[in-house]
Amino acid sequence: MPDPPLVVAQAGSLPGLSNEALTALFVLLAVAALVWGFERYRTTFARVELTLAVAVASGLLAVAFAPGLFGTLAALLNLDSRFLFIQILVDAAFLFLILYLVAQISATRTLVGNLTRQLTVQQAAPDATDDERTVYVIVPAYNEADTIGAVLESLPDRVLDHAVRPVVVSDGSDDRTRRAAETYDAVVVEHPLNQGQGGALKTGFEIALEHNADVVVTMDADGQHPADQLDEIVRPIVDGDADYVLGSRYRGEDNSGNSLTRRGGIRAFTWLINVLAKTDITDCTNGFRAIRGSLLADLDLTEERFSAPELIIESRKNGLRITEVPVTIREREAGETKKPGLGYAVGLARTIFVTWIR
Repeated sequence: MPDPPLVVAQAGSLPGLSNEALTALFVLLAVAALVWGFERYRTTFARVELTLAVAVASGLLAVAFAPGLFGTLAALLNLDSRFLFIQILVDAAFLFLILYLVAQISATRTLVGNLTRQLTVQQAAPDATDDERTVYVIVPAYNEADTIGAVLESLPDRVLDHAVRPVVVSDGSDDRTRRAAETYDAVVVEHPLNQGQGGALKTGFEIALEHNADVVVTMDADGQHPADQLDEIVRPIVDGDADYVLGSRYRGEDNSGNSLTRRGGIRAFTWLINVLAKTDITDCTNGFRAIRGSLLADLDLTEERFSAPELIIESRKNGLRITEVPVTIREREAGETKKPGLGYAVGLARTIFVTWIR
């Protein structure tokens, strides 16, 4: 369908819109965009925003004073109407802006997360026994005031001639988790903002690295991981047989009370990791694990929520020797699981593929 006669020919110049009110509107919008862009640059030196403002203003002025150019470009693309071409450009610009905003939000979240962890790590006091061989037990906790005490009380003082150093990372809890943990002999730090289990683990890992931990163990704060099996988790690393030891409820005993659907999902994701990363494991989501401290810094850990698959795949990429040992998983001692239903499965799938391809 041909365009309506919205242009008037003027000798020696490009045609402009015949509707003067519409032309004035486009000019005003262009001026407003430029004023906003220059003000943002003047006050915050935001070059990207100035560039976007200039681009938007240029497009508006082009439509107001040179609509014939869009007609020519539309004809080159075999489009019937210059207005269809302009709409495609506008849609593409909006898509670009949306992607840009998503990227900015992601970058801001990463920055806030890093700052949160850096501030939290500073809460940990220096270890007076850094020269001793140590096992740092990292316990991420979010609103686990009813269970964290029993977990810490169950930890032994030593495992396989290594001193045990518990580290509780309260991940923005709004209950008494931190106060409950502080009554025990443990390093207790608090995230001012919730960072997810992966973010809490990264904070604990940084504390362990600063104190030159020989072995780093992770345990859940809900009491599902029996502390009397610590020696079985740590032994392959101490004996030099492995660098990453993963506890497996399917080689041991599963008393967690998981539904048939959840058990099937764990096995499916475990199979996927085995195929992609060429591993031979049976329980990819188990948080009861041990890692050689000297190799922990080699892992590129970015996931804040669904960290279990990332740890396995990153360990495999970096050549860590991975093994599994049988463990028992018990039911939660109190409270409710923090894992979402469908969202948990989607998050695991996303983490597996993103970690594998990067």
